[in-house]
Amino acid sequence: MRGLVPILCAVALLCAALPARAQDDNDVDAFARVIVAETALRSGPGVSHRVIYRAHRGDTFLIQGRAGAGFWLQVVLPDGRVGYVLGDTVETVGAGPGAPEGAVKPGFFAPPALQEAHGGFALCGGVFDRDGYVEFKPALVLAPAVSVEPYIGLAMQTDARRLVYGLGASLDLAPDWAVAPYVTLGAGGLRDQPSANLKQKPRNFFQARAGGGLLVSLRWRILFRFEATNTIVFTEDSYKNVQSYIGGLGTYF
Repeated sequence: MRGLVPILCAVALLCAALPARAQDDNDVDAFARVIVAETALRSGPGVSHRVIYRAHRGDTFLIQGRAGAGFWLQVVLPDGRVGYVLGDTVETVGAGPGAPEGAVKPGFFAPPALQEAHGGFALCGGVFDRDGYVEFKPALVLAPAVSVEPYIGLAMQTDARRLVYGLGASLDLAPDWAVAPYVTLGAGGLRDQPSANLKQKPRNFFQARAGGGLLVSLRWRILFRFEATNTIVFTEDSYKNVQSYIGGLGTYF
């Protein structure tokens, strides 16, 4: 009898889980499909809230719920944000065998928010000429594929600090892809600042760089950047090639 007790308990748990599993399998996700030429998705249920996304006819969004005031639906945007759409501008459809094209749940990856973004930034770390390096890159988005990116970085050497700064531009080769390659160009200056205990004067150089990398975009507008760059550090009578490899986090907004 003692040996039957664990078996009976397992059978009881299995029987209790089966109806719940069957209920989950029968659940159908509801989606809102835009039926007008264009509609605004807002940060809250009402026209007084700011517009965070503009959807066009045929765009489809997962419905999370219905707001209490007025006929507003709470939906999930492709980048993971939550927005509100007026119910008169959409039709509700279910995700099943007859679901329309595009009626899918937002995944872990999402295209970067370059279509409606105006700016962004990235904070990266890695190596510059085999020294530890950190770099901050704000961005001004001119078009979905083109951004102006000033940059400032700091490399720590054993006997000096290197300040790297300049103005760059980035070209995204596939702005609608969640994992997309990009190329970047930049030019500016480099300042070698010796440590305080060394009686050496700071040295200033010019620098120009070119490189590329991968932009990996997740939901919630989280970006990972991985970049390899070749930098030419030069003066009027000398030059040196320096490689840098960095990676970090960023966002577009």
